[in-house]
This record gives sequence, C-alpha cells and structure tokens, in this order.
Amino acid sequence: MTKLLQAHDLGDYEDFINEEAFAGRPLAEYVSEVQRIYTSDKRPWVIGYSGGKDSSAVITLVYLALLGLKPEMRHKPVFVVCSDTLVETPVVVDLIQKTMLQIEAGAKRDHLPITQHPVTPKTNETFWVNLLGKGYPAPTRSFRWCTERMKINPVSDFIKEKVSQFEEVIVVLGSRSSESSSRAQVIAKHKIDGTRLARHTTLPNAFIYTPIDTWDVEDVWKLLRGAFRYAPDDVEEWESPWGGNNRPLWTLYMDSSNQGECPLVIDDSTPSCGNSRFGCWTCTVVTKDKAMESLIQNGEDWMTPLLKFRDLLAHTTEPENKDTYRNYKRRTGKVSYQYAKEGEELTAERKHVPGPYWLKYRQQWLKELLETERALNADGHEIMLITKPELHAIRQEWLKDPNEPDWYDSLPGIYREVYGHDLDWVNDDQSRFDANDAELLAQIAQGFDVAPEMVMKMIELEVSMEGLSRRQGIFDKLGTILKQDWGSLEEIKQRQETLQKRNERDVHQEEVASIEAELQMLQRRIAEVSEPSLLTSEEKEGVN
Repeated sequence: MTKLLQAHDLGDYEDFINEEAFAGRPLAEYVSEVQRIYTSDKRPWVIGYSGGKDSSAVITLVYLALLGLKPEMRHKPVFVVCSDTLVETPVVVDLIQKTMLQIEAGAKRDHLPITQHPVTPKTNETFWVNLLGKGYPAPTRSFRWCTERMKINPVSDFIKEKVSQFEEVIVVLGSRSSESSSRAQVIAKHKIDGTRLARHTTLPNAFIYTPIDTWDVEDVWKLLRGAFRYAPDDVEEWESPWGGNNRPLWTLYMDSSNQGECPLVIDDSTPSCGNSRFGCWTCTVVTKDKAMESLIQNGEDWMTPLLKFRDLLAHTTEPENKDTYRNYKRRTGKVSYQYAKEGEELTAERKHVPGPYWLKYRQQWLKELLETERALNADGHEIMLITKPELHAIRQEWLKDPNEPDWYDSLPGIYREVYGHDLDWVNDDQSRFDANDAELLAQIAQGFDVAPEMVMKMIELEVSMEGLSRRQGIFDKLGTILKQDWGSLEEIKQRQETLQKRNERDVHQEEVASIEAELQMLQRRIAEVSEPSLLTSEEKEGVN
C-alpha cells in the first residue's frame, strides 16, 4: 500500500510510454499532444466520464500528461464530470463512484488540478417522476424522452456554468471514429481548421477535443491494461496512474457480453446507448437487455428483480398492450387521433393516440419498486432505486394529475405499507379535494350529466385564484377546462361524431345559402331586363 500513497511523475511510466504504439504512433506522441493543447491557453477542461473503457482511457491519458508537466504549468482546472441518471445499472454506479473518488484522491496526492463532479437530472426531469409521476410511457426508439432530460441537460448545465465562469471551456471526450461513425462525422463537420478542436454542436463557447479518436478497441485496452511500474520489481498490470485498478472494469465487460458502453451524452448527435451495459437498468429502448441478462448469468443474480421490473415496463410498450396500460386521453385532456398514413384512405377510421399510463398502474409499479428496494437492502445491498425528493414530486404530480387527480392521496399510504413508517410529507394548506369530496361530487354530478372531474378542475381553479385582486385570464382557463374531452372513450367518440355531422350540415347550409344568393341576383337581373318597373329603387341601385 505504501507505493500507492507516494507521489508519482511521468518517469514512473517511461518504458511503457516510449515502447507501446497506439494507432501506429508511440503513446509518447499522444501524451505530448495533450500537454501541448493543455498548456496553449487558459480554457479549463471538462472531461466527460461515463465509467466505460473509452472515457477511462481518456482520463488515464490526461492524468499521465499532467504528471509530465512541471507544477507551474498545471495552471488550469480539469473537471471530471459524470452524469448519474439515478437509474444507472447498480454495479456500474458502484464502480464509477469508487473510481471518481480514487481519481480525485490521486490528483490531490500528485498535486494535479483534477476534481470530480457528478451531475444528476433535476427532480422534475428524472425517470421516475416522468414515468410514475406524469405517466410518460417507457422510452422507445420513436419516443426517447429520457436522453435529453436525464443525460444532455445535466451535463449541458454544468458546461454552461463553467462557460459563464471562464468564458470558454474545452470538453474532452472518449469518442472514437471506429466505434461511432455518426459521432465522427458530426465532430469532423464542426472541426476547426488547423487545430484538434471542434465546436460544440449546440453550446456556444464550448469546444470538443477527442484525443483517442483514431484508436481502436485494442488500443484502449492496451492503455488500461498497462504495465505501470511503481517500483523496479513491480510488474502488476491493470494499475491506473492514480492508484486504482482497471481489472474490475475488464471483468465487467466480460460479464456483460462485451456490449458497447454508453457514452457520456452531451448533445443529440451522440448515439443511443440502448444496447449497452453502461446505461440505465430501466432502459426499454431495446426489446431485451442482453447486458443485464449476462451480468446476472455471471454472478450478479441479485439483480434479477431489476431485470423483471425492466421487462414489465418493456411489455407495456408493445403495440397490443398500449390501450391496456395507457389512458385514451393525452395530458392535455383531449383525445388525439393518428394521421392518415401514406396511401391510406382519408375516410378510414383513425385510431386514437394513447396518453399517459393509468394512475392505478403507476400506483402498483411504485409499490413494486419500493418493495424491490426494501428486499435488496434487507439482503445486504446498499441501494436506492428511487430518491425521497422523487417520491415527493410524484405525490404532487398525482394530486394534480390533469385526467385522474389522486383524491385519495395514495402515495404516503403506499410508502407506509412497504416501509412501515412515514416520510416528512408536505401538507397542502390550500383546500383540495379528498376521498369524501370525490364520492359526494360523483353522486351530485350524476344528476346533472356532467363529469365530476370537470367540476373538480373548475373548483380547483377557483380556489387557486382565491384572494387575488386581479384574476386575469380566468375565463380562458375555464374555457380550456370546458373544451377538454370528458367522459368515457365511447362517449367522447359519440360526441365527436355528432359534432362532425353538425359541421357537415353547417357546411352544406353555407353552400345552399350561397347558391340561393346567386339565384336571387340572377332573378333581379332578369327582372330588370323584362320588367324594370317592378324593381324598387334600392334593388335597381343594387343591380347597377
């Protein structure tokens, strides 16, 4: 252990750096390039770390380069940023957290300006608040709502913060041309002539540097495998320059079918990671999560409940199951219909577009999620599948759901049933509906043939405006509520058919009225020619 605590310099790795070739060039050339770009200006670096082999190789390369600089030349900070979606595969989360702390501790020991910064999505943009709270369907290839909210936005916010602080930043990524041709094309398109940098596709004053873009996968593992010697008799492989060990990373790849890693996502041009192990354990972009299945088969069988839960969510995305799990109304309160497909008859019946998950399924899934979390912790796995802030946010989403307001305020009861105690729930001091109000309102509404939910929404609006001296826009808001589709899907369809027939009748009436007006004009002209004396002065003037 003594050797891991002492400071190191680039001389400790001299043999490896000079002897090993990467993409046909000595490693020393890549180290020199990193040093040259680092020392050429005052722009700080942001290294995107995903926990996979490519980003690990980039951090290793940068770390070695900084070790080779004199202390006075290490003049600007290097921020290692890692995006935690809060639903990352647990074994990967543990490895990332451990590695990030090791990197920062090693940098402090070696006097390097490297610090680690995990970022997470905002509470209202997390996976569970959107899926369980708002009822968003599990992500699919055609509706991948999670990437921007959970990956792009947190990292972009961090980069924007550093841009506002330093004016410009350089984002260092582990992208490789051989692994992602689409990403390589995007970077090439934004490349700045005469430099190794490219402009960020969306963030002004941010630049991209990809130091290992020409490497192949063998080069990456060669660097991570290493042969770093802290002492003349040290021949241990897999050691990292900050004192960690890359063997667990290699084992993870071997145990998960050698799937491709999920890169740190910084914009829409970054490829999807639906097929990877280094993604979310809840990912439903692919039909089957082969990576998690392989991890379970190779000893991580405690994750079986997570795989079952993930498969349940994937089951709800199958076309034949959508109408079962999802409301027929969108979150706007309206029923929407599909557009006519190319070549399809315009008169063909349109299927309605399903909306959010029904509240009863969201309640059921939350209970199952909490029960899984409790069972895993009882078995000795320190794991948090859903955070306390997310639970509070989901409760508020349920209470204010646009289609199915949770009058029973069921979430605290679900939590109590699973864990046997309460959280510090926020009591809403503003009057709102409870279960008794719901039953009473449902009884009264039957006598007036109106939807109780519509009446409730109008009363809620009135309560929200209470005490305001100016109730600007209240009529527009009332109109929005009245225009929503209330009642069952059959009732809504019937009303829409009636309105359509009425509209067709109105259109025909307009056509008839127009024809009648033209006939009257012709009759006047005929009368003027044949018997002008019969026309009134006003009619004559009109004809003329």
